[in-house]
Amino acid sequence: MSSISSKLPSIARIVLGLVFFVFGLNGFLHFLPQPPMSGPPAEFAGALFATGYMFPLIKGTEVVAGLLLLSNRYVPLALAVLAPVVINIVAFHAFLAPAGMAIPLVVLALELYLARSYRDAFAPMLHARTQPHTDAPASGRGDLHAHAH
Repeated sequence: MSSISSKLPSIARIVLGLVFFVFGLNGFLHFLPQPPMSGPPAEFAGALFATGYMFPLIKGTEVVAGLLLLSNRYVPLALAVLAPVVINIVAFHAFLAPAGMAIPLVVLALELYLARSYRDAFAPMLHARTQPHTDAPASGRGDLHAHAH
């Protein structure tokens, strides 16, 4: 593997982490100017905000997942948590605000590239059928169900 291609996953991880960390924080601190919205995009954003919890949940998730990507910790978990956020960002722009589609497509490309780069971590989740873990807890205390009665 060439020197550049060996660094691409790290570069993609850092860029995606920065995107979500910065834009997630902006949802709370409003340090980046936002262009005014009107029509369906404004109605959608207004509905998220009106719930009182959805907008902070989404932005908080973006901040935490961005930090995980930037710190190179739990990267597959961060990618899995961000996947529905990325899909919604792309769908929002595809259906409600197509003029701003460039950045969402870059974010989608980074997410897909990183998912492929970390595919070994996702492989167990992609089994059609699997069995639950049945070993005794590592603490040696035995089966928790036996003590539930």
